[in-house]
Amino acid sequence: MKISAAIITHEAGPQLARCLATLDFCDEVVVLDQNSTDETAAICARHGARLEQSEWLGFGPTKQRAVDLCRNRWVLSIDTDERVTPALRAAIAELPASPDAAAFAFNRLSTFLGRRIRHCGWHPDWVVRLFDRERAAFDDRPVHEAIHARGPVARLSGLLEHEPYETMQQYIAKLNRYTTAAAADLRAQGRRCGPATALIRAHAAFWRMWLLQGGCRDGWAGAVLCHASAFYVLSKYVKLWRLGRS
Repeated sequence: MKISAAIITHEAGPQLARCLATLDFCDEVVVLDQNSTDETAAICARHGARLEQSEWLGFGPTKQRAVDLCRNRWVLSIDTDERVTPALRAAIAELPASPDAAAFAFNRLSTFLGRRIRHCGWHPDWVVRLFDRERAAFDDRPVHEAIHARGPVARLSGLLEHEPYETMQQYIAKLNRYTTAAAADLRAQGRRCGPATALIRAHAAFWRMWLLQGGCRDGWAGAVLCHASAFYVLSKYVKLWRLGRS
């Protein structure tokens, strides 16, 4: 099976370098950048990746544009903060040239502030990443995008490592961007919210992650993550409420 890797990136040089280092089994690597000013170009050249430029269209449309730039039928869509482990790489290598499945999901293991999170609803976390682009594609959602397959989706063994938040500063910066986009997406769907509902949803998110999903078993990192996630929910719905008033 010939595989093209598709990545979107912006000002994520160190993470991009770690990601690209795990993709040498791919026949082609396409990096779609949004005018980064860091060392992205040099990193791509060092790893033999093809660098393209694009304006920001939202997560779903931008990722689909990266897929459209690929030459191979099978595409591995991977984020800059993700890495293919040796076990997952071996599972991909064992796939036949023309699988019956239209797409394959990987089990993603995420870290938060340097700690692996095995509960909180974060793990197991099956995400579709490898797919036949003639039978699958990204939706056009600006945030929380997904790959939709016209055919069966199978699972592969091995883990996809994910390091989305190395520092609290990163979490807060992403929270602000993501909640703004998520609120706008909900507003476009005709959703409405009041401040009381925002508070109720935030408290419900904390207790769901802390008790029902076992966040209390992830130590201090789990406690911080559950509180931070509750604030994410609060921010999203307060922004939705304010959009409704404007």
